[in-house]
Amino acid sequence: MLVIGLTGGIGTGKSEVARLLQSLGASVISADEVGHQAYTPNSESWHEVVNTFGKEILQPSGEIDRQELGAIVFSDPQQLEKLNAIMHPRMAGMVADHIQVFRGQGVATVVVEAALLFEAGWDSLVDEVWTTDSSVELVIERLQARNGMDEEEARRRIDSQMDRNERI
Repeated sequence: MLVIGLTGGIGTGKSEVARLLQSLGASVISADEVGHQAYTPNSESWHEVVNTFGKEILQPSGEIDRQELGAIVFSDPQQLEKLNAIMHPRMAGMVADHIQVFRGQGVATVVVEAALLFEAGWDSLVDEVWTTDSSVELVIERLQARNGMDEEEARRRIDSQMDRNERI
């Protein structure tokens, strides 16, 4: 089984490439979806995130408000480090579990789509790393259109990730 790590900065087209590979028969593990699973209310990681960042990040349903949490962590690198220290190890275990399930099913190709593949240390889980890239201007346009971010917020998100030249 071939495990491809698909990485790239926010808004560079990872999901589009993952969809294309899926249409060609690959099974895809999305770090975003794994993150949503890890934030399940009353899970161990949910409790740790809420204890670290406060109940203000909760929606009335008890789910973590990712926009509220994002506003905290993307404006303060130390807060982002705290969140990553909580989430990355748990998510790595979940990704490894998904890979093993696919291996047991005889899947030929698995794609791990993760913007923070290197930062989270998940490159050790994959056989090859593929990287998407786009100009900063295009990424800002995409984030404004897709996520409704203003330019300042888009730049904060971009700046919080590994430099594109390092990734490539």
